[in-house]
Parts: sequence; structure tokens; C-alpha cells
Amino acid sequence: MIRAGVIGRGIAGGLFHAPFIRAVEGMELAAVAGRDEAAAVIADRSIDLVVIATPNTTHFPLAEAALEAGKHVVIDKPFALSVAEGDALIALAAAKGRLLSVFHNRRWDGDFLSVQEVIGSGRLGEVLLFEAYWDRFRPAIKQGWREQPGPGAGLLWDLGPHLIDQALVLFGVPDAVTADVAVQREAALVDDYFLLTLHYGRMRALLGASTVTADPRRRFGVSGTLGGYSRRGLDTQEAALRAGLGPESEGFGAEEFLGTITTGSGERISVPGRSGRWLTFYERMRDAIRGLGPVPVDPADARAGLLILEAAKLPPHR
Repeated sequence: MIRAGVIGRGIAGGLFHAPFIRAVEGMELAAVAGRDEAAAVIADRSIDLVVIATPNTTHFPLAEAALEAGKHVVIDKPFALSVAEGDALIALAAAKGRLLSVFHNRRWDGDFLSVQEVIGSGRLGEVLLFEAYWDRFRPAIKQGWREQPGPGAGLLWDLGPHLIDQALVLFGVPDAVTADVAVQREAALVDDYFLLTLHYGRMRALLGASTVTADPRRRFGVSGTLGGYSRRGLDTQEAALRAGLGPESEGFGAEEFLGTITTGSGERISVPGRSGRWLTFYERMRDAIRGLGPVPVDPADARAGLLILEAAKLPPHR
């Protein structure tokens, strides 16, 4: 039995991590602790895996302490606040012989699995334009550290890691990055809009998010030499968790939206979506600790995401 301790009592720890650890056979949720109790969790010799689901500025020091104590570590996104911090954690994990992974759970969103399958099928031909948008309508400023000036705050560091990681899974590391980062709401103190363009030869990947979009753009759009693909709507797992359902519930993660392929001749074909399954992350983490496979997300992938975030870290426009 692999005993896991989650550091972080907020939504990340309680909603996105704890239910999945409980649901994985062979794993036990031994503790859910706040930051003030982190030392006790890290020092507990019975805990094998420490999960860090705390504010972004604490990811590096808590992960460093857990690795030094000989724990395997999962860090919520973003991996760290700089490439230098990410490199230090990767080196420390290797020196200690411990496993390190980053919770890029959105690799197992139903919408992303669907677009990945369509691109992989070759039905669109050579992909020349990829679009991924994550829009919200939140004109009021929410309370919390994400809306306050400081390292790791703002929309780019909140949703950017997810969109960037999905692009890296599909296309690898880009040749170049251009970024438009802005503060659009009157009372906002941090960026609340971004559009990143990842350059891959003649192909472009556009990754964007807005907090003042009442009519969200499509979630994914793909344009290729043989046709295009489009789909709207977000993966259903977060909404199900917020409604009180767990990953063991019937129909959890079921896809509610259809995608559409449009051929070069104009024919429109409905494409059923795939169901999302964040549970896969902790199943693979369990297997990795048992020596049965790699960690679910290689920290080198998360480091590549940090490179893009650092490249996009410009003073936001007002």
C-alpha cells in the first residue's frame, strides 16, 4: 500500500487530488494538511508520496523539502516558477533516487483526448493551425492569491500551463514563441488575458484565455490540408467533482459534446468525444512507485512548459 500525504486544503488538494488518490487501488490517502502542517507530513516516515497542492510560490520549497526527506513527489501545476527551480528539483530527485512528477491532469481531459485522436488519425492531413482557448466570464475580481500581484499570479500562470502542456504533447517544443498578455478588467491587478503563438515551421498553435468572454470561443480548432476539426465545451470532470461526484461514480468523465470534422468538400461529420479520466494519472504514479513504468508526466516535459512561460513573461498591457 502506497501512503500519500496531500499538502493543501484548498480546492486543488481537496477536489483535484484527494478523491483520485482514494479511488486508486493500492494507494491510501494518509493525510490532507495545510501549509502550516507541511513539515509533519514530510517528516512522517510512513508516508511514501507527498502531493503539493499549495499556492505557486510554495511549490519549490515544499518539493525540495519532501525530496530531501526521501519522499516521492507530485507537484500541482505550474511545476515551479522558473526553469532554474525546475532543474534543481529534477537534479535533486535523481540524486535522492526518488520519483518526481507534475499533475498535468488535463492530458486526460475528454476534449483533449478527442482532439488528440482526431489529429493522430490523419483525417485532417498535415496540421497547419491549432487553436486552444479556455474562456470564462468573470468580470468581478475574485479574492485570493491568484488575483494579487506576485510571482506565479495571474491568468497566464493559472491556465497557461495546461494549454502549453497539451500543445507540447501534440507537437513538441516550438521553434519560437510570441505572446500578448494583458490586464483587461478595470480593477484587475494581474494579467487576465493572454494569447500565445507557438511557431512550428509553417504551422502555428494559438493558445488563449480570457476572463471577460460570455460567449466562449471553441475549445479546440484544428485546420489541416484535408479538412478541419472543431469542438466546444470543457471536459466534464471538474464540474462533476464540484457537484459532489467522485471518480468512482457511474458516468464520471463521460463526454457531453460532439466534435465536427469538416472535409475539403464541405461535408460535416459529427465525431463522438472520448471520456475524460484523470484517475489515470494516479494509477500510473502508483505503478511507477512500484517500478512498473514511468511517471505519468515526465518533469522534463513540465520544464519545457516553464521555458515557454518564461519566454511569455512580459509586462502585461493595460
